[in-house]
Amino acid sequence: MVGIAVHGGAGRWAQDRSEEAGEGVRAAAETGRRSLVEGEPALAAAIAAVATLEDNPVFNAGTGASLTLDGQAELDAGVMDGRGLTTGNVAALAGVRHPVAVARAVMEVSGHALLAGEGASRFARALGFAAYNPITQTVCERWRRLRAELESGARGPAALRELLRRHPELGGDTVGAVACDGSGNLAAATSTGGTMLKLPGRVGDSPLPGAGTYADRHCAVSATGHGELMIRFGTARAVADRVRSGQAPQQAVTEVLDTMAEQVGDEVGLIAVDPAGRLGIAHRTPAMPHATASGKGIAEARFSRD
Repeated sequence: MVGIAVHGGAGRWAQDRSEEAGEGVRAAAETGRRSLVEGEPALAAAIAAVATLEDNPVFNAGTGASLTLDGQAELDAGVMDGRGLTTGNVAALAGVRHPVAVARAVMEVSGHALLAGEGASRFARALGFAAYNPITQTVCERWRRLRAELESGARGPAALRELLRRHPELGGDTVGAVACDGSGNLAAATSTGGTMLKLPGRVGDSPLPGAGTYADRHCAVSATGHGELMIRFGTARAVADRVRSGQAPQQAVTEVLDTMAEQVGDEVGLIAVDPAGRLGIAHRTPAMPHATASGKGIAEARFSRD
């Protein structure tokens, strides 16, 4: 049975943003559902859903992405097709509208699995991806306010870490989708602007297969939250391994979060799907806007697990 789940980022979302976040993930899930019903493969559906979220400035991906310490948008994205363990990823990519589409091109055209920085941007231009400025006025204003707060006190990496500790709402927002098509094929796609005021060149979990994104014949996974935790733990692959061993996706995502809490930390959210279209959704943050849809009807969205 075809099915799709999307997330808009696990973190400390303000309650007054719940409606627009819910509408955003619902629209993305519906986009992916239509793609699946029309016979498109899981990879195309997951990418279509994520591209919809990248166009929505409510989310930290594509348009409206967070800015580095230097005030630049450096975008990460990853895709993975479970049919052949094929993957494409971009990191610290600048000046494109849909990083997830460039990640797909890396997979299908480049012969590589990951391109970063200026090389990724040159690759995108060579394939005809138009120059695009994803920075919004709202994000610029937030960056200026936080940068002023940072400069008013001590300087250096330690001061930046303390600022981010005082503002936990700045980290973790990532968008992603997992899909199962009519043939039981699976795919995952994830995209993010990363943490606000991150050091230039910082790469999170989203473009690292097995950390923030993973898909094989048994399970597709997209993660969100504190990226360094997912990199250390290999979160997405850990979920897929549990499903491969016989667990249902919901049990797998729940138990992975339990294990992460014991070993590295649990500021994480997860979505997963198996070839039967069974979904797993869990998070240990105050909120994670997410939506699900199947071939039977319209998408349903929730702001948190409660």
